[in-house]
Amino acid sequence: MFDLHSEGFPMEQVSSPALLEHLFRRQAGRIVSNLAGLLGSQHLQLVEDAVQEAMLRAAQRWPFQGVPENPEGWLFRVAHNYAITALRRVSSFGDKTDALVAALESNTRRVDDVDVEESFRDDELRMIFMCCHPELSQDVRVALSLKLVGGFSVGEIARVFLVEEGTISQRLVRAKRVVRERSLPLRMPERAQVRQRLDSVLDVIYLMFSGGYAAHAGEELIRREVCLEALRLGRLVCGSSMAAPRVDALVALMALQAARLRARTDAAGDLVLLEEQDRSLWDDELIAQGFYHFERSTAGEEISVWHVQAAIAATYAAAEGWETIDWRTILEHYDHLMQMTASPVVALNRAVVVIKVHGAAAALEALTSVEEHPAVRGYHLLPAVRGRVLAELGQLAEAERAFSAALECDCTEPEKRFLRKQIESVRLQAPIASGTSA
Repeated sequence: MFDLHSEGFPMEQVSSPALLEHLFRRQAGRIVSNLAGLLGSQHLQLVEDAVQEAMLRAAQRWPFQGVPENPEGWLFRVAHNYAITALRRVSSFGDKTDALVAALESNTRRVDDVDVEESFRDDELRMIFMCCHPELSQDVRVALSLKLVGGFSVGEIARVFLVEEGTISQRLVRAKRVVRERSLPLRMPERAQVRQRLDSVLDVIYLMFSGGYAAHAGEELIRREVCLEALRLGRLVCGSSMAAPRVDALVALMALQAARLRARTDAAGDLVLLEEQDRSLWDDELIAQGFYHFERSTAGEEISVWHVQAAIAATYAAAEGWETIDWRTILEHYDHLMQMTASPVVALNRAVVVIKVHGAAAALEALTSVEEHPAVRGYHLLPAVRGRVLAELGQLAEAERAFSAALECDCTEPEKRFLRKQIESVRLQAPIASGTSA
């Protein structure tokens, strides 16, 4: 079973709430996938209720009774026992009740069997491919995957999509109705369907990673366990029959970005820009894994958006320091990426690189086209980047207004502290600049 120590969670240092949150991320999707595999996708609500009951009981008992020796096994058994009890109460199962109860009881007895790990991995793969079924729309696929496989709450999914929680709740209700009414199967797609479904799966995994790498709200900028969970799912697909060069490219991208997690915040949890990061904190093992998967991704002729993004991350990782980063190569990669996708977020990131290659004036021009895109209205990084560009141009009053506009948008507390520092900085420079010009 899952080893907390290997995940960096020494038991003696972990409080129950922190452990519970980590286990929810790590185990909820596995238990949901396993139970749904036994009961069928049409009973997702019962399955989710069983997992929530297990988490609730853990939250109530562990702070007083202590964390059990095998916490994930404890959660697994409680969820299965809840499902067995519920099965016996629900008449809709009819003649199938006894058979399903027997299957659940047999499955529960296998929980400590090391060999069962492989079947759990298959359960998760089947679940994520079901969530990405073509009968579901793209935004629904992502939301359902984040909920069922990633263990995200409705609020967390809403922040990923930059929409209200009610919108996500409705989206999930509709998705589960489609799954139930059309009895979408929990099985791997046929070979002819793999490419279409695989692209959706990779989108979901990277959205999950992004949700942990740069949270959109809350006290923390980074949720490392979410990033590592996404990386684990990426490796899961990489090691399956669905493996393809673009899967390796995505895993390379996530590993190279995850390598910088510890350096992205300081001891106070404040944001540390790339140019100020202590590279000794970068994770050498993850960097090595990133380059390993990047090398594997180059097999064949395929060049996906994941290849290009991984190439950008690899260029950053290959540089010995901020001063030696090959900005022109990175800009070429962004130009390539812009040809492949019209994403305004890509355009925004490209504008940041334009500053290094062509200067702040060119970056300001590049930002103009991004600002007209409705998808980034209210996105705090857009005015934040504009503020930085304006500050470099010496337009300090405009820069202060841009940073203030960013502060009005939804973002994390560390980002708000960073933006307040930028506002203070341009205010301090203003009298000096004014005196200089005079």
